[in-house]
Amino acid sequence: VSGDGRLSRRRMEQAGDALEEVLSKALSQRSLTLGVYEAAKLLNVDPDNVVLCLLAAEEEEAGDAALQIHFTLLRAFCCENDINILRVSNPARLAQLLLPAAGPDPPADLHCVLVTNPQASQWKDPALSQLMCFCRESRYLDQWVPVINLPER
Repeated sequence: VSGDGRLSRRRMEQAGDALEEVLSKALSQRSLTLGVYEAAKLLNVDPDNVVLCLLAAEEEEAGDAALQIHFTLLRAFCCENDINILRVSNPARLAQLLLPAAGPDPPADLHCVLVTNPQASQWKDPALSQLMCFCRESRYLDQWVPVINLPER
């Protein structure tokens, strides 16, 4: 944490790398839920298995009132259920990571991505633990939805 109360660039970069690792593992374990509506359905029936919620929108979508309402509701639900939540600043990179595995019919909506925890062993995942720490540090600084940048490859 820097002197001005923000997380250092290095911490942000480490969190970005950790997020990429968590997403690739979750993809291989089929423990991702993609899309605002699918996420809302899962959060409604099984919030205890959700370990991370990602919100992603392009800058030009900032004026999309419906999407912003969904984001507000998802944030509130995650806070209420102690689910860590991050905002991805580069949705195009998120799509690059997730869509190759989506097959011939990629989901149109990557505005919300949930990572679920199919086995308790995943909690021992160092990348996931690192992200949890990043979220906790951010909350201490009153950044309830920290913004994270996925590294370009």
